Amino acid sequence: MYGMSAAHKTLPLPTYARVTNLRNGRSVVVRINDRGPFVANRLIDLSYTAATKLDMIREGTTLVEVRALTPGAPDELTRSAQSPPPSLYVQAGAYADAHNAQHQLERLHAAGLASASSCRPWKANHPVPRAPGPVGSVAEFDQLAARLAALGIRDARLAVD
Repeated sequence: MYGMSAAHKTLPLPTYARVTNLRNGRSVVVRINDRGPFVANRLIDLSYTAATKLDMIREGTTLVEVRALTPGAPDELTRSAQSPPPSLYVQAGAYADAHNAQHQLERLHAAGLASASSCRPWKANHPVPRAPGPVGSVAEFDQLAARLAALGIRDARLAVD
């Protein structure tokens, strides 16, 4: 509880990871030493001390980025605390075929998500349909992820614009 530790569903035990609060830019390094969290749409469960350092105790949950650290490799922070918060969206798929991405986008529009859009990530040329955004809180993400799950899109992910 008072150590710099965390639980994660899939990272090997033990692993060190940098966790960055996407709302305020604060970042900590934690040791993944347990399994969990076992709550839908939750990525990591932080110790009390780690959560305090990320300034997320009041809310209890927040939007974070988790990066596993490799021993001997440089640890580059994703952004500085002075950077403005990134725009966060819910990714509703990634497709090698632009036609399939367009079909998914049309499904989102037909389901009443009129402001859903498509973008191309900078690392690949594969279209990525995304639900309306930006997403401002964990509650908004959970609500949108539940709506997408009802449409059969169960692997929605948070994406940074």
